Amino acid sequence: MSATFESTAAQLNAKQTLAISKPQQLAGLFLKIDPNRWGHNASGVNQQIMADDQMLFDFIEWLAEENLNDEEIAKQFNEHGMVRCLKPLRNIQYVLSVKLSTFVVGCSELARELGVDSLSAWNSIGDRCTTGRDDDPRLIDLFSNGRFRIRLNSLAEQLVDRNPHAIYPTSTYRSSGGHVVANEDCSAVEAIMSLQTHTSIRVIEHVLDPADPTLVEVYKAHGRCVCLVDSNVQDHYSEELSQYFEAHGIRLDKLVYRAMESDKGIRTVEKILGDFKSLGVARNEPVLIVGGGVLSDVGGLACGLYHRGTPYVMLSTSLVAGVDAGPSPRTCCDGFGFKNLFGAYHAPILSITDRTFFRTLKPGWLRHGIAEIIKMASVKDKVLFQELEHAGQDLIHSRFGSTNCAGDEEIKRISQSIIGRAITSYVDAEYGNLYETHQCRPHAFGHTWSPGFEIPAGLLHGHAVSVGMGFGAFVSNQLGWIDSAKMDRIHNLIQTFGLSMWHDQLDDHGLIWDAQIKMVQKRGGHLVAPLPKHEIGQCGYLEDLGRDDLVSLIQSYKNACRSLPRGGIGIEPLCIDVGLESPSMVGC
Repeated sequence: MSATFESTAAQLNAKQTLAISKPQQLAGLFLKIDPNRWGHNASGVNQQIMADDQMLFDFIEWLAEENLNDEEIAKQFNEHGMVRCLKPLRNIQYVLSVKLSTFVVGCSELARELGVDSLSAWNSIGDRCTTGRDDDPRLIDLFSNGRFRIRLNSLAEQLVDRNPHAIYPTSTYRSSGGHVVANEDCSAVEAIMSLQTHTSIRVIEHVLDPADPTLVEVYKAHGRCVCLVDSNVQDHYSEELSQYFEAHGIRLDKLVYRAMESDKGIRTVEKILGDFKSLGVARNEPVLIVGGGVLSDVGGLACGLYHRGTPYVMLSTSLVAGVDAGPSPRTCCDGFGFKNLFGAYHAPILSITDRTFFRTLKPGWLRHGIAEIIKMASVKDKVLFQELEHAGQDLIHSRFGSTNCAGDEEIKRISQSIIGRAITSYVDAEYGNLYETHQCRPHAFGHTWSPGFEIPAGLLHGHAVSVGMGFGAFVSNQLGWIDSAKMDRIHNLIQTFGLSMWHDQLDDHGLIWDAQIKMVQKRGGHLVAPLPKHEIGQCGYLEDLGRDDLVSLIQSYKNACRSLPRGGIGIEPLCIDVGLESPSMVGC
């Protein structure tokens, strides 16, 4: 048993006079459950014994009554060192309606995270429940046949009015709320609507090792996994992917797609939707997406459209997906020559970044992803910026500590920290503004003018963003928001990784001005260009920039870039430089 869990449980059992926290309540209730007493056999468990188990019912009743999406409860779990428990708890929080197999698998994950002695018993019962699915009742049906049926019926009746999600959920990953007011004759009605969605992000290694339970805990109760996989990933990891699910007796239905920038169009989304229909993907069945940024965008959009919100798990195999596109709720595809014209806000239920996938990435792909980390470091996280400066080119040489670094524990440590901090800063900015209802978005640094020249230039997205960041830092300096020393640090960091500071498309002032006009339209009539301000790791927003000023700044920036290596042009900046088709040559 883990020390944290044992201590928390002891505090509850001691009945201290201080208010008992939610994690302490959980610890005390879960510790009392003994799954060994249910007399499990080859066909599962003795369901009648389960239905009469006082400790189990108390735990289920507690789950049904608690709002585990509440911010204060989440903080309590974090303070007790139990933040990892929130994922399994939230997955089974609508406990009365979930299947027995889903509940047991969730309890197995909870037991693993807590390190309790009952883990092996939970795992054993989980194996039996998920093997024989002919008798897989909902928890509410199970307890309707036990001695707690009167309490259960009373609880269920209350929940219909108080929290219908707990008894009749459509999705176990979302909850909604709102209120309506109307005048006397109902000729004027005003309504407020809200939506809560929960997601988990994990930075782990060797996720496809059969010993790793992360994906098993998602798909075991479903009995199969529908998987979208990038054709490049298929070439490298097909055998590992298949063997992982085969080892756990989970059927794998793979849908292999080419996922280059030129494939990021609505036709790809339509094809994915057709494949979902052919496979009969259920409304609450998480799809697994294994790939980089393009597949996360188009696959996530397809999931957002199918059943108006099919859940999905994102297993990122590229750096840009792992720290940015993968956990992002903004799914999208290109259209009519515009980047990301079509889209939906649909976050994954679980986003996984596994550095071991980076071993097969070309250096050009790593640079491309590092740009998104520099973005967050410059305007959100000063410590992250310092870590990037410290690690430098070693990040590329070691593929973020995944290869060519035997015995070098420092690069492994700092690589893990950089990825974790990059994701945390990104998600903190993104999820607090899930539907982009306002434009104070630090994670848009480098993305104000770059969408205008990225496609016609044929640039990799990371290089387009780095040009945008280089120019943005220059503008910030000219405005007096940051001094020259801070601007130079940002510029030097961009160049350290061989990213671009300049592209001749910036000389097309009409193109850049049109890009700014379109961005203002997209941002609700405001420019709101995020720029570093005061200190590295802090963000300000430029509200307006006239055409003459924009042209003047571009010309001054061009002069500053002339003295840089290669005139500010990055290493392998184009899509074709890393083996991709140029989006400037292929229609969307």
